[in-house]
Amino acid sequence: MTASPVLPPQARPRPSRPRDGWFGSLLLRLHFSAGLLVGPFILVAATSGALYALAPTLDELYYGHELHAPATATSLSLAEQITAAETYAGEGAVLAAVRPAPEPGDTTRVMFAGDDLGASESRAVFVDPGTGEIRGDLTAYGTSGSLPVRTWISDLHRNLHLGEPGRLYSELAASWLAIIVLAGAALWVQRIRKARLARELVVPAVRRRGYRRLFSWHASVGIWVLLGALMLSATGITWSTYAGANVSALRAAIGGATPGLQTDLTGAQEPPDEHAAHHGGAAPMPTGEANPATFDAVLAIARRINVDTGEVEIKPPAVSGQAWTVTEIKRSFPTEADAVAIDGASMQVVSRVDFAEFPLPAKLARWGIDLHMGVLFGWVNQLALLLIAVGIGTLVVLGYAMWWRRRPTRAGRRMGSVPVRGALRAAPWWGVLSVVAVAGVVGWWLPLVGYPLIAFVVIDLLVGLRARVRAG
Repeated sequence: MTASPVLPPQARPRPSRPRDGWFGSLLLRLHFSAGLLVGPFILVAATSGALYALAPTLDELYYGHELHAPATATSLSLAEQITAAETYAGEGAVLAAVRPAPEPGDTTRVMFAGDDLGASESRAVFVDPGTGEIRGDLTAYGTSGSLPVRTWISDLHRNLHLGEPGRLYSELAASWLAIIVLAGAALWVQRIRKARLARELVVPAVRRRGYRRLFSWHASVGIWVLLGALMLSATGITWSTYAGANVSALRAAIGGATPGLQTDLTGAQEPPDEHAAHHGGAAPMPTGEANPATFDAVLAIARRINVDTGEVEIKPPAVSGQAWTVTEIKRSFPTEADAVAIDGASMQVVSRVDFAEFPLPAKLARWGIDLHMGVLFGWVNQLALLLIAVGIGTLVVLGYAMWWRRRPTRAGRRMGSVPVRGALRAAPWWGVLSVVAVAGVVGWWLPLVGYPLIAFVVIDLLVGLRARVRAG
């Protein structure tokens, strides 16, 4: 049996032009390479996000005794409830804020500052508004007042319990998720236009076997979670360190910043932070004593101005020379985020903000954040988030399974094959310039896309160079 002749390099056949055109091949390589390298980060974010979607339900299960009390026909004044909480908390606990019971059957949350608490933490004492009984004593976190179970899940999702450095993982996942999903959607459109059985790209083909079955599940699940994944990516980016700063700067530049109260009686403005519910950001805690009776008075004034929901937070001045604030904290739709600042000495209103007058970008930011946290539409929102998170995690697992399934086992390789390179070499000059320009803009706007993208390109070039050297 004669051996096949070895052709010189100049006589070897040139690679065929990309089957789906240069742009389709570029999208395929981008979707594959980014998914392969960033997939683990997205999988962790999706898994922890699924847990976070369940957090409000877990709060009810774990802390039902603290959050609720038997409904009564009458209730104590806020001053009486605060006095009961102060007596229980003992000396050294500094009154920081009060959240009156929003509905009959709920408890009032009296929050204290303390030297033994971490950043953005407060000690929450839960009081039965009908009897003054202390129902519980827990550590709450951030302006959302999340309780320990939810706080633990939130930290896992946000930074893997690694502090500020850990936030880079979630920014990487949020930044790349939209790019991978959009590239996949474009590939889906190409495939469905050519497919003989288009239904398999919309509904999983359960009767298929092997790679075709995996591909059908990947394509159909991907198209069903498309909008949800884009929403999570966009809203998640606003919490990030670097891209989030760009978003905030853009909003400020176009007049879309969230209005803040004038709390400093000398005229300074309190900067709002709509993300504080998820990453802390609580205002400085008071350093002095607050008269419990004043809470009833300022709440009554706020009710006459613009506070008309049961879910409110009353804060005494953080330092001398500042105003009291009463803020609506209702985050379910329709959103209630009105607030008023009151001079505690004269009992005069010194500032107010109304959600109805927020600029549209500020409203969209508020709604997007609450949608991401699963509070905008209650349990329906949480169920949708859970399904989207599970869907995203499933896409990552299916992607790796497809890659593994396509490995050329006869060649003795242990890993799957990679889409062929060379798409840009087949592109016209305007296509190359367009890709470079878009990559530059996206990389500048989303730094944790830009730097990894540069690394991907360098590695790809080195791998290609090595392959050509080995080929002779």
